[in-house]
Formats: sequence, C-alpha cells, structure tokens
Amino acid sequence: MKPRVSIVVTAYNEGEEIVAYLDRLLESVTLPCEVLVVFDSADDTTAPWVQKYSRDDARVVPTLNTYGRGPARAIRYGFDHAKADVVVVTMADGCDDPMQIDPLVRLVERGVVVAAASRYMRGGQQIGGPALKSALSRLAGLSLHLLTRVGTRDATNSFKAYSVEFVRRVGIESDHGFEVGLELVAKARRHRLRVAELPTIWLERSFGQSNFRLAKWIPRYLRWYLYAFGSKPSGDSSSLNDLSALTPKAPEQH
Repeated sequence: MKPRVSIVVTAYNEGEEIVAYLDRLLESVTLPCEVLVVFDSADDTTAPWVQKYSRDDARVVPTLNTYGRGPARAIRYGFDHAKADVVVVTMADGCDDPMQIDPLVRLVERGVVVAAASRYMRGGQQIGGPALKSALSRLAGLSLHLLTRVGTRDATNSFKAYSVEFVRRVGIESDHGFEVGLELVAKARRHRLRVAELPTIWLERSFGQSNFRLAKWIPRYLRWYLYAFGSKPSGDSSSLNDLSALTPKAPEQH
C-alpha cells in the first residue's frame, strides 16, 4: 500500500541511539508511513543499526544519500525518493516531537503546502539549546510572521510537513545546512500559497552533539529570510497557484 506520509530523517553518526528514536517515532505515527533514514556514507555509524531495524520493520528504509554531504542534500535526496504525496522532515537527534507528525500530514491534506511545527506560537515551547541560536531563530520567525504574514511564527524550524508536488515544482536550492525549511516557507509566501502551523515542544537532544554551526549558516538563512519579502515571481504559472493540484487528499473512509 502506498504510504500517506514519507518521513525523511536526516542522521549523522547516531549509532545505536537511532533504535530508541525509531521506536518512539513508529509508536507515535498511526498513518501508513515509510521512514527514510538518510545518511551520507556507508560507514556512518547509523547505517548498520537502521539496516538491522529495517529487517524487522519494513516501514524503515535505510537510505544512502548520493547527492553529497550535508543536511540540505540529504533532505533533497529524501524528497526525490519518497513514495508518499506528503513528506515530513525531522532529525534523528530526538529534539522533535513525533506526536505532531499525524496532524501535520492532515493539515497538508486539507490544503496547505507547508505545515510547520512551531515552537513560538501559543502552546509551543523550546527547552534547552544555545541561547543565541534560540534568540535569532525566534526573532526571524516572529518578524517574518508580522511583516510578511508568512503563515508560521517558526519558519526556521526544520520539522515540517510538505506537499511533495509543491516542493518538486519550486525546487530546493539550498545545498549545505538546515535552511531548507526556511527556503520552502519563503517560496510558498512568494507564490502566495498557504502555510499553517501547529504548536510543538522542542527538547534539546539528550545524547551526542548538535551539528548546527551558527556562524557558518547565518548567511544562508539570511538569504531566504530576505527572499520572503519579495514580490510574486513574474513567471508564476496559474497551475502553481492551483492548490487542488498541489495538495494531496486523504483517502476516503469506507
């Protein structure tokens, strides 16, 4: 059966910790799904544990990214190999709450092209993490929400659900870091397509170290932040603005 959601999980040397993460993820998601755990090299410590897990649960798909190293390329590879009409992007560090996946998918099926898990709306929260990174992320998200009506207060969060058709039409240009989530929100805003959000509680990872490097990736985030303020592209086609063509529909209940 075709899955209703393809969950793209970017992983980097998570080792045995990926097992507990996958247990929690698959316990939380009730929709028919596939879980593409994407790693950049065959010798990544995540790989053998995911391969072992997949032998017992066919929903888990070990996925070797051949587009080049880095989260952005891993996410793009996941989109290109997803079977479902909706993709949820999340990280293997356990910071995101997988209980939000089902409702995020249903939001996309109802007609938005991006459904964001938001730390900064009422009911959301961020617990832990570097103070400067958190402050800059909050400032970017809230200012975009107020100044451009982008549809979410947390545009920089990577944890989102997307219409696959929308992503394939607008493309992913980011090629290094975690700025893909901001890029796609900015493109949705420029094309005047709908974005929505649900509150989430983000918890700082309890094992390993974060791969986020603030100074390195600020310019890449700034590019897409400024892009969101632009006007509608002159070459925007009517088909791109036809939401019925871009958003999947939930299966009929019998």
